[in-house]
Amino acid sequence: MKVKLKILKSNVPVYEGIYDIRDANSFGKACADAWDHLCERKFESATSIGALYEALDEGVVNEIRGTQILLEEFHD
Repeated sequence: MKVKLKILKSNVPVYEGIYDIRDANSFGKACADAWDHLCERKFESATSIGALYEALDEGVVNEIRGTQILLEEFHD
């Protein structure tokens, strides 16, 4: 089934992606892809080496704390 994976924080989209989820493995890959995207975005926004190390130290956990993860059926 094609779904739209959405991550919202205070009703503001943090991430959206379309995935074909058929089983636990494909669901895990979709979540891992979202995690990678959030990490990459955090690293790209670092303005200095110090900020990059802080981003590495904090990770994405603080960014997704308090978020909603939604799955919506997607139709082409």
